Amino acid sequence: MTVTVRFAPSPTGRIHIGNARTALFNWLFAMNNKGRFIQRFDDTDVARSMQEFSDAILYD
Repeated sequence: MTVTVRFAPSPTGRIHIGNARTALFNWLFAMNNKGRFIQRFDDTDVARSMQEFSDAILYD
């Protein structure tokens, strides 16, 4: 069985240390288990979501 983990922040602002910690731990878990790490964005708050925040999160 292949392990798959994801990081799915809501693009409503800049990434913060809590987001980075979650992404790092998920990535480390996936790599340690020869799995996959998936980046996606939650679309639960479309009123405050902005493309510039999505771009900044991907860049960071």
